[in-house]
Amino acid sequence: MLDGLALFALILLLFNMMYFQVTSPTFLLVSLEIPTVTTLLRGQFWYYYLSLGLAAVIATFAFAVSGRPVVAVGIAVIAAYAVISRKWFRKHMDAELAARDSGDRSAVRRLRRLHWIGMLSHSIALVALLVSIPYLNLFPA
Repeated sequence: MLDGLALFALILLLFNMMYFQVTSPTFLLVSLEIPTVTTLLRGQFWYYYLSLGLAAVIATFAFAVSGRPVVAVGIAVIAAYAVISRKWFRKHMDAELAARDSGDRSAVRRLRRLHWIGMLSHSIALVALLVSIPYLNLFPA
């Protein structure tokens, strides 16, 4: 039962991360000069990191309860990454959006750089989780 809970939590975490991995590059195809597009981009980052943090907290609890404290600590690092990233991206995106709206022409370039940073940092966390799956011992003999 507890192993099933841990597996479910891992699937929830991976689904969340894969969704962002698939949807975030779509913003590379549109101009960040359009306010509606940047509102959607900001919202995607805001809610992704919120849902990632919640999924990681659930997974941390599930792995801790199933007797895998080392895995729980590793996933807690992902939860901390989500909380820190959410605040960091919100602060920087809001600053660049305000700069863009006040007429700063280079703000769009900085927004695009933030988008790339977000995709890269997310990819690093996703790869770390995917590489660690064989070592999670989800199916004990």
